[in-house]
Amino acid sequence: MKKQTLKNAGFTLIEMLVVMAILGMLVALVGPSIWNNLGRGQRSAAAAQIANLTTALDTYLLDNGRYPQSLDGLIENDTGRDSWQGPYLRSANAVPLDPWGNNYVYEIDGREFSLISYGADGAPGGTGDDADIGE
Repeated sequence: MKKQTLKNAGFTLIEMLVVMAILGMLVALVGPSIWNNLGRGQRSAAAAQIANLTTALDTYLLDNGRYPQSLDGLIENDTGRDSWQGPYLRSANAVPLDPWGNNYVYEIDGREFSLISYGADGAPGGTGDDADIGE
């Protein structure tokens, strides 16, 4: 009796192929949706980080009367003044990178600034996940 029970234990090749086919169909149906949501999430995260950096830049302006020459001014005193009340970012170690691992592009012209993430491709312009995000 024991030999017959052990001999019949396990899965047949057909059963394994059916399971593999079902898993393949699930991946084919669900995979594109996951990748689309990942890109949307990265774009939303970049917009949120830009909003936080803009708030930090505005706070810096209120304390020092001007915007910093670079985003590093949010972390270390680049003015030499006592009015600098930083660091202005929660993570005072470094300016965060965008969700794709690139630096944010910060340009200042007098009292106006622009803060941009170039998106997934890291280059100006583009559409979809490669589109620029910023103010």
